Amino acid sequence: MNIKAIIAAAALTAIAAPAFAESYYVVQDAKTKKCTITETKPTTTETTVVGDGTVYKTRTEAETGMKSVKVCTSN
Repeated sequence: MNIKAIIAAAALTAIAAPAFAESYYVVQDAKTKKCTITETKPTTTETTVVGDGTVYKTRTEAETGMKSVKVCTSN
């Protein structure tokens, strides 16, 4: 019986693991207009997601994306 539980837990973990993948957002501070990279989507009006709201899978992708966002390169 324990083996069935372990197999079931392993299967659920394999299915749920992609949901816990890291996400990166390019955000801009509303006051300073400075862009940064965060791992959480902003929930306040102090920062906003820029670059069409793109969600990046790696920090490197986010850094590259930040260089191509016009509001981030003009400051």
